[in-house]
Amino acid sequence: MKRLILGAAAILFAFSAQAQNTNVTETSKTTVTTVKDSDGEKQVVKEQKTTEAQDIKFKDTQGDPLNKEMANTPTQVTTTTQITNPDGSTRTVNVDRSAVYTSESGQKYTMALDPMGYRVTSESLKKPALLRMTSTNSYIYRSKDQTAVGYFDTKGDFVLETYDDKSDKVKVEKFTRVK
Repeated sequence: MKRLILGAAAILFAFSAQAQNTNVTETSKTTVTTVKDSDGEKQVVKEQKTTEAQDIKFKDTQGDPLNKEMANTPTQVTTTTQITNPDGSTRTVNVDRSAVYTSESGQKYTMALDPMGYRVTSESLKKPALLRMTSTNSYIYRSKDQTAVGYFDTKGDFVLETYDDKSDKVKVEKFTRVK
């Protein structure tokens, strides 16, 4: 029995003496949005978790085992946004594109997360337009009088492509993200 206790103590000591090789910082931000409409009051909970991980490495591995200088290593940042809808369902968004965008004509549009995708509002839109993600990483844009396909380019701007029946061409409109 004495051997068992000493063996267990040795194993626990070995695990606790092991050096940490990654510096991890986690932050969480929760936003509750209350929406009032004709159906009543609904709350949407948006929880954004940010994890920053940085490997710990030394500049010189030889020499004095104490007081070593740390080498600069890149920090990997991962952000995950989790949306809890009023009906209790939850969805995870890897990249939150909520922001203010301006069209080529100078009109400002606000894009915000909603339970199924994004809601686009503007002074020129009487009813908010909806963006719904497709399986090809693009979005279906649906407003009162327009249905189109859109996507985010590498700069983070939103590009909307609309088919024009009269000219039999695709009209491309770019919405630039306001920094």
